[in-house]
Amino acid sequence: MMHRMGFTWNLRRLLAERDMYQTTDLVPLLAEYGIRLSREQVYRLVTQPPQRLSMDVLAALCGILGVTPAELISVTEVRTQIAKPTATGENTTTAKAPPVRPVRVRRPGEP
Repeated sequence: MMHRMGFTWNLRRLLAERDMYQTTDLVPLLAEYGIRLSREQVYRLVTQPPQRLSMDVLAALCGILGVTPAELISVTEVRTQIAKPTATGENTTTAKAPPVRPVRVRRPGEP
């Protein structure tokens, strides 16, 4: 069985919880933290999970929203079954992958 990590990007939900529905509202707030992003870049940051994210942007988003990185990014373990070749050379899987299991990121010293 192969293990792979996945994540859920919670930025849009966290903004909505703070009555921030316009992605352009985030541009000046990021600028206060020294992060200069175009309106298009901020739109993509809010609407699409980023594949790469600088620590400066992560820290700024956490500061703006008053959250921790663990609240901004929900990490999950995704288990996938590796296909086994049959006698005819075809790949088949014998079992379904188990459901996704949420993973909690904890700070050192937390129980």
